[in-house]
Amino acid sequence: MTVHTPIEKIDPADAKVRRELNALLHPGRGRRVAWIGAFLVLIVGAWWLLRDGPPQAAAAPPPLLTVAAPIARDVTLWDEYIGRFEASKAVEVRPRVSGAITAIHFTDGQIVRQGQPLFTIDPRPYRAALAEARASAASARSDLALARLELDRAGRLVDIEGVSQSEIDRLRARVNAANAALAGADARIAARALDVEFTTVRAPLSGRISDRQIDPGNLVSAGDAGGTLLTTINAMDPIYFSFQGSEALFLKAKREAAEKGAAVEVRLQDEADYRWKGRLDFTDNGLDPRSGTIRARASLANPEMFLTPGMFGNMRLSSGRTERALLVPAAAVQTDQARKIVFVVGKDGMVAAKPVEIGPDVDGLRVIRSGLAPTDRVVISGYQFARPGTKAATKAGKIAAAAPKQAAPAATEPVSAQATFAR
Repeated sequence: MTVHTPIEKIDPADAKVRRELNALLHPGRGRRVAWIGAFLVLIVGAWWLLRDGPPQAAAAPPPLLTVAAPIARDVTLWDEYIGRFEASKAVEVRPRVSGAITAIHFTDGQIVRQGQPLFTIDPRPYRAALAEARASAASARSDLALARLELDRAGRLVDIEGVSQSEIDRLRARVNAANAALAGADARIAARALDVEFTTVRAPLSGRISDRQIDPGNLVSAGDAGGTLLTTINAMDPIYFSFQGSEALFLKAKREAAEKGAAVEVRLQDEADYRWKGRLDFTDNGLDPRSGTIRARASLANPEMFLTPGMFGNMRLSSGRTERALLVPAAAVQTDQARKIVFVVGKDGMVAAKPVEIGPDVDGLRVIRSGLAPTDRVVISGYQFARPGTKAATKAGKIAAAAPKQAAPAATEPVSAQATFAR
């Protein structure tokens, strides 16, 4: 006998209630299903977009570089030195006679000329000594006249044997002694006259005088070493520039025949240009074995006496020789570790780096001693975009020297410490 279990029919309203009850009891299950579906949709979309591979990037255009051939110019090469100015002549003024200072005839620091009166020493004692010497000379002259007269008289008596020969010899010796006494008196007159002349102390040379060391009323003493120092005078036209040169530079100058008379140029510490011109005047006869340097000197004209002893300066010395050199802008020379390079562009547009040996700057241009050919196309603008081994677009440029620099105050120029409102 077969038993049939009756199938229970579910009411739709009851099923809805069950679903809502299930959502209330398990709230995250629906959201998880939604997130999973969205993630699957995203994966399918990415696969659809990337199934043919990434899009090809557009090729970058080659950099635009300005190129020009190096210019060839005749340049004069200089060697640089450091030194100081010194007076061409310097004198310590000391008195040649002792006495009291009665007058001063100059202003401290002024320009004096050779022979100009500077000091006056009381001349009265020396004038009295001169008068005494003249009186002694007059007495000696009188004694000489008397001795000659007696000798003449005795000479007339020789023929009649009225006087002995010994008496004649004595009178002749007396005349000679009187002559010597007169000569000594005349010498004393000259010495006393010099003393009177030395009471006016005059400038031994032309130049700028220092301040006075003695005021009127003070006693001064004569003497070469122990004499009283009155003042000093420096001759400053011409003025000397003294400097030290290394043995290497000395050898170079000798090989290039930069002997006495070579041109020099000097600039001061607040100047941008070498405006002071002169000539090499002296080179010492040996090198200092302790420092390996040799002392040398240049002479410069200084008519306005602007240059002052003790000033510091930079000097450059020329051998007088010029040479043909290739020049490129100084900014076009790049540094690659320990070497200097310039970028060049070949006929095929390929950029290459050439190592070069550089020389000094000339008005913004750099002398290239070796490594560059006159026909090379040097990158003078846009070199920061140049990459060796890559192609570049080029345009023609021109290399030209910069305008000479105007003299400008240096960074070390002292500034004013105070300021006030102008009245």
